[in-house]
Amino acid sequence: MPPELPIIQKTYDLIKWYIPILNKLPRDHKFNLGDRIISGLYDLLENLIIARYLKNKLPTLEKLNSQLDVLRYQTRLLKDFGLIKVERYEFSANAFNSIGSELGGWIKQQRKQA
Repeated sequence: MPPELPIIQKTYDLIKWYIPILNKLPRDHKFNLGDRIISGLYDLLENLIIARYLKNKLPTLEKLNSQLDVLRYQTRLLKDFGLIKVERYEFSANAFNSIGSELGGWIKQQRKQA
């Protein structure tokens, strides 16, 4: 097995931190926005792991870039609805930015190889 990629570890760590928070959302938001974010996070992790083994990674990575942006906006909605504290929003935003930087670097590297 190849060594762990930092982007995968960062995504894994974000999921470990974020899922318990999302599971505590009020019922009317948990089953709509909360579940969408949870699914999006799991999809992000799965597809990052899959991408590392693909020969042509670029289409998958570019798709993940837009998925990451959706997660950012969904998280911002939680903050704007007053469902998460500003500090938690800032923590998640920083985590998304860090993952986004890693993803951007990976995309750039793949474009050079193409």
